Amino acid sequence: MAEMKVAVVGAAGRMGREVLKALAAAPEFEIVAAIDKESVGALCRDLTGGVGPEIAVEDKLGAALDRSNPDALVDFSSAAGATAHAMSAISRGIAPVIGATGLSDADVRELVAASREHKTPGIYAPNFAIGAVLMMRFAQMAAKWLPNCEIIELHHDRKEDAPSGTALLTAQLIGDARSESPTRKPKPVFKVEGVRGGTVQETPIHSVRLSGFVAHQEVIFGGKGEVLTVRHDSMDRVSFMEGVKLCLREVRGLPGFTVGMDKILFR
Repeated sequence: MAEMKVAVVGAAGRMGREVLKALAAAPEFEIVAAIDKESVGALCRDLTGGVGPEIAVEDKLGAALDRSNPDALVDFSSAAGATAHAMSAISRGIAPVIGATGLSDADVRELVAASREHKTPGIYAPNFAIGAVLMMRFAQMAAKWLPNCEIIELHHDRKEDAPSGTALLTAQLIGDARSESPTRKPKPVFKVEGVRGGTVQETPIHSVRLSGFVAHQEVIFGGKGEVLTVRHDSMDRVSFMEGVKLCLREVRGLPGFTVGMDKILFR
């Protein structure tokens, strides 16, 4: 018998289909509901090339959760609806695992408060790839000794938010880890507006959106006579699935609503 019943939101999208395939192949999970505004009525098995369960995609989240009573919800829909989806889950005692990036600080505060009120844990992970979480940790370690750095993140051209959630979290981790401020640069002369990217906690971030990419990020540190580059590349969406399964296994035991898979990997 499956240990955990899971509902998948955004099931018809690229990431949602990968989640369906990954969980269907893992006997510890049972997919009990699939929710999406697209492909309503389609069987998950057909969406995944014969791998997923024989359940139909639904478009009413609340009704699906009430009927299926899952232990956890995985959401790879969009930032526009992810907070509301998670709030709906938390109010029912269902632990959300959120992969839709672009949540604001206000969104996270709202989810933290709801989690505390309903005593239901959850996690928002800007990146589920184990290697990406390690990349962020290595960048955090380097920032103590090399405060001058920039982030370049590259994603597919269908990604709506920029910078990515991974880049934002990386910049925050770097900013918190620095033992000294970055070197002040000479007064710049910009010939093109935005040419130096945006800045988060004194770290410039440059976002690339092109077809052919999946999810990639490099953090470049500059020191006296040396350069350190920490880079991670996801060549296929399957790279995120081990992290999704890890978060599902651990989410019910988390102490409230948690941001970042590093809280699981490095605790």
